[in-house]
Amino acid sequence: MGTRILRAASAFAVTAMLDCSVPSDGRGVPARPAPARRTTMPLEKVRYWAYQIQDLGKPGRIDALAQQQYDMLVLEPTRTDWSHPSAKAFDTRGMVERLKASSASDAAHTKLVLAYVDVGQAESWRWYWTWAAQPPPFVVGADPDGWSDCWVVAYWSPEWRRILLGASSDRELMASAPWASILDEVIADGFDGIYLDWVEAYDDERVIARARSEGRDAAQEMIRLIGDIRSQARERVPGFVVVQQNAAPLLVGHPELLDVIDAIAQEGTWYSGEADRAWDHPRGHDIPQTGSLTSETLQALDRFRTDGKSVFTVDYTVANADAVHTHARERGYVPYCSRSALSRLTTTPPPGLPQ
Repeated sequence: MGTRILRAASAFAVTAMLDCSVPSDGRGVPARPAPARRTTMPLEKVRYWAYQIQDLGKPGRIDALAQQQYDMLVLEPTRTDWSHPSAKAFDTRGMVERLKASSASDAAHTKLVLAYVDVGQAESWRWYWTWAAQPPPFVVGADPDGWSDCWVVAYWSPEWRRILLGASSDRELMASAPWASILDEVIADGFDGIYLDWVEAYDDERVIARARSEGRDAAQEMIRLIGDIRSQARERVPGFVVVQQNAAPLLVGHPELLDVIDAIAQEGTWYSGEADRAWDHPRGHDIPQTGSLTSETLQALDRFRTDGKSVFTVDYTVANADAVHTHARERGYVPYCSRSALSRLTTTPPPGLPQ
């Protein structure tokens, strides 16, 4: 960075000597031209992305995210974690402002910053969780993958929709919270969009059974919810981005899904990692998927590519990162390889990322 500034200053001095018409500041010193305004990297031009949803409050974590020239970041809105005071006091808005001002890979744009939100699950450490004795009625069961304190929900329920989207009574119902809803929180902190996890709740057997008992279709209800998130967000923030994580088969028989999302991201296409594992745990990465599951996933993701949607992949691998980067790029996907903890930036960044 210092070399770049030095070169810019030298170039300006030469110009000043050759062109007497350069404006001055009144003391004979050439006035420095205003820096060109950079715009946020458009989603469709993202070539490098990163994903971190733990330990953002640890020293150096935000510095690393700002210095690395990823085009898009998916981050945990940390201050909504009310399990301990340090997280509750985290300056999410300050983090977002700093990262949105930092350079993307082409240096002509700044980073696109998205908020991670678990749309199909409630998390008992969040600001909205007020139930001490037992989970609320809209919870249908625990996370099937083993993530602790995560609860699959009937996401069409009025109670969950109020938590996600807000309603006129929310501030009365959640008087202790500073936000009217999760969406309100994301927008207030300045995120460019939202990254929706657990869209696959529509395919959970417990969710399907609850939906049928209420005369509802689980797939249609998920698409309706995503559409409502997108439309309400765009009323307040034009161009607000919505990325769906996983659940690529939802597109089968439901082409209307393409109208409510801007991209899809897929975990574990080639390699996965176990839940609740620390960064250095050997079971947090490089667990190969079965060939049949990978094949099915690729076919599903290719449908999104054919329909003009960006496809992002995150595989939990260290030893096989180079191969995954190659496989993903060959199909037109934008890959990221890390570990299931997602508690720091990857140690195996994608080839070509500017350093």
